[in-house]
Amino acid sequence: MKKTDLLKMAAVAVLSTGLMVGCASDTKEEPAPVAEKQDCPSAAAKNAIYSAKIKLARAEKLGYAWRDTGKMIKDAEKAAAKCDNDKAIELANMASEQAENAIAQYHSEQKRYNEQHGSTDGAMASADSEYTVVSGDNLWDISGKQSIYGNPYQWPLIYKANSDQIKDADLIYPGQVFSIPNASAGEIDAAVQHAKTRGAWSVGAVEQSDQDYLAQ
Repeated sequence: MKKTDLLKMAAVAVLSTGLMVGCASDTKEEPAPVAEKQDCPSAAAKNAIYSAKIKLARAEKLGYAWRDTGKMIKDAEKAAAKCDNDKAIELANMASEQAENAIAQYHSEQKRYNEQHGSTDGAMASADSEYTVVSGDNLWDISGKQSIYGNPYQWPLIYKANSDQIKDADLIYPGQVFSIPNASAGEIDAAVQHAKTRGAWSVGAVEQSDQDYLAQ
């Protein structure tokens, strides 16, 4: 092989190597996409919780708030704190719906009472009857029935009138027949006050606050 041929082959080899290196150096990896940061909590979750709190405050002012509504809002706030915005919104909306139902119940009862008694003073009359407990009942729900008091906060009236068969206010049984007393305004105020300031409670235990109320 001639010397010139060797030189040509060497030049081609060097050129090819340079092109390969150049191509390799020009190739760059695309950076991995950065996941969008989720709002924690989101504006929608904050708004839903705020709306639920406003409606609950209105229901409480009327004395008609349901006892589970506040707990739902707290659970919504916990979910929002964990960035579970969907769960927070779901719980907050449920709490809002409960509060709206409570407010509607109040106005419905006021209208019904006024129509029956031709009154505009907003006073509520208590039923003087009996109620038979069914499965799933509790004093709060019984008192809130339109056929009873229409106000769940008046449940201590039933508790006190039937304390001979209700040992724990949080534990009643299907088949029990409760007297529904026709209470005075003072008795209603005392019952509502106790319901709102009762404090912590647990099923199967007789709370001291309940005993104090019975002793009044």
